[in-house]
Amino acid sequence: MLNYLAKRLINSIIVLWIVMTVTFFLMHAIPGGPFTAEKSLPPAVQANIEARYKLNDPLSTQYMDYVTNILHGDLGPSFKYVGRSVNDIIGESFPVSFELGMEAIIIALLVGIPAGVLAAYRRNNWPDRTVNLLTTLGIAVPGFVLAALLVDVFAMKLGLFPAAMWDNWSSRVLPSIALAAMPMAFITRLTRSSMLEVLGQDYIKTAKAKGLTTSYILFKHALPNALIPVVTYIGPMVASILTGSFVIETIFAIPGLGSYYVTSIYNRDYTVILGVTVFYSAIIIFMNMLVDIIYPMLDPRIKLGEKED
Repeated sequence: MLNYLAKRLINSIIVLWIVMTVTFFLMHAIPGGPFTAEKSLPPAVQANIEARYKLNDPLSTQYMDYVTNILHGDLGPSFKYVGRSVNDIIGESFPVSFELGMEAIIIALLVGIPAGVLAAYRRNNWPDRTVNLLTTLGIAVPGFVLAALLVDVFAMKLGLFPAAMWDNWSSRVLPSIALAAMPMAFITRLTRSSMLEVLGQDYIKTAKAKGLTTSYILFKHALPNALIPVVTYIGPMVASILTGSFVIETIFAIPGLGSYYVTSIYNRDYTVILGVTVFYSAIIIFMNMLVDIIYPMLDPRIKLGEKED
């Protein structure tokens, strides 16, 4: 276990370095800069600003300075948000994205897994057909379309929930549902297909022959093994949701990390783009490692050491 985790940690550091390096040089390869749009600034003033942020240094020097700073946990200052560092922006906005993401994850899991089990158990009957129809819609309909539809129906016409902002519990309902829709559909389909495969196994037939109740067979014997593909999907899904949905946060005016990321791309705010990308990559790597650790808990036949070539 320890050897496996040590290898994964080393690989994770290498992956983070590659992501950071590729992102850094790709951003600087695009013509222009974070202050190019400031046409009202005299050339001398713009030169002084670029000198302040060391943007006129050789690219290799900028890269080495950034690597040195990031090793000390400093993601640098924002070019567009005066007086604020990238650490401050992530520290303030990520809790909002985290709260929204956790609510969406809970909805996706609490609805998706039971729906998948029900569809598998009642295969080819009306519950299965209904679940398949709803999951198809959940996958096919883009998030921004569903978000706009929810706002139009439940906020504008019915007036049940606010259309935007991030205040009380009611303002969280619509964005949480919009963010959870697609993951919930995927989780339902994965659970259904995996449960169908598990329910055809010999040990399930043996459990039925012993006279065990249906609920005990489904949730005690079948579901743990059926969850392995679901857990594989949940890892990167959780990382993506927790970091923030760019579209959902923009539509509902939520001050999360996703909205800052979109704004930084428009503004060419190099440090924010780099910092959020590295932060996002770190969460994905951590969640994938956590998924590998959970595998043996669901199926003791899986050994972590055997995952390495």
